Amino acid sequence: MNRSRIQIAKADIVKCFDALPEPVLKLKEIRAILANHRAFWRLARSTTAEHLIDFLKAHAKLREIEFPFPQRTERCYVWGDVPLLSILLSLRDNLYLSHYSAMQLHGLTEQSPTTIYMTEERSSGSTHQHPRGKLDQSEIDQAFHGAPRISHNWVEHEGKKIYLLNGSHTEHLGVVTERVTDTGGQELLVRTTDVERTLIDITVRPIYAGGVFEVAKAFELAKGRVSINKLVAMLRKLDFTYPYHQAIGYYLEQAGYKPSQLALVRRVPIEQDFYLAHEMGETRYIEAWRLFVPSGF
Repeated sequence: MNRSRIQIAKADIVKCFDALPEPVLKLKEIRAILANHRAFWRLARSTTAEHLIDFLKAHAKLREIEFPFPQRTERCYVWGDVPLLSILLSLRDNLYLSHYSAMQLHGLTEQSPTTIYMTEERSSGSTHQHPRGKLDQSEIDQAFHGAPRISHNWVEHEGKKIYLLNGSHTEHLGVVTERVTDTGGQELLVRTTDVERTLIDITVRPIYAGGVFEVAKAFELAKGRVSINKLVAMLRKLDFTYPYHQAIGYYLEQAGYKPSQLALVRRVPIEQDFYLAHEMGETRYIEAWRLFVPSGF
């Protein structure tokens, strides 16, 4: 009986789902749709959201997709043909694309990365950082001689490796909503870090950006599009414990930015030796930025 009722209502149900503003749904949203339309569709009380989902998967264009991230499995329901990036950014509130993915969206790489990086910020301001000036040189040396921290919260899906990173609380500084064209040629709106925030993030975590050579290329490709004033202001707001401005200054210098732009970075005091990346092996020292870089860089 229930099946015949739902069959009779199929055209109205499909019309309702076609009109949804967001084609990516969670189970609770489908339950709400069913509750709001049950009477109009004349469905029996025994018809559950799970029954509706099974019916629409079998007889319409609803797909169920699961992303078994180690920290927490994410499941969603997709109506029709939806770009993967749109699906991923709908998995949780306030997700945004970052690192290599943001580089690709902004044209800051000549590569075609098969890894997607999304960030979810922690809700509080805790950042595991020391107050400014409390870190001594031996702590910096010890930290960067060791391996970088790498997230294990990733899944493989449709030939892509998808990371869901747990980011520090920044109140989404430098995160913008932009209309972009994905690799499949589809236009979509995405939340992503802007050019300035992207350059900062990949300096901090080159391992999520293809390595230091790719980061250097990104600074080169950003010339003419990046505001160094804005970047430095953003860097001050982020208030990192480590002196990442020295690495940024070096990247800018290597990419041939103007002396007046480099001077903006030099306004931030250079007080300690720093490292371009973790675990570099043989290095050489750049006196002007008090920075160790890979010997072959």
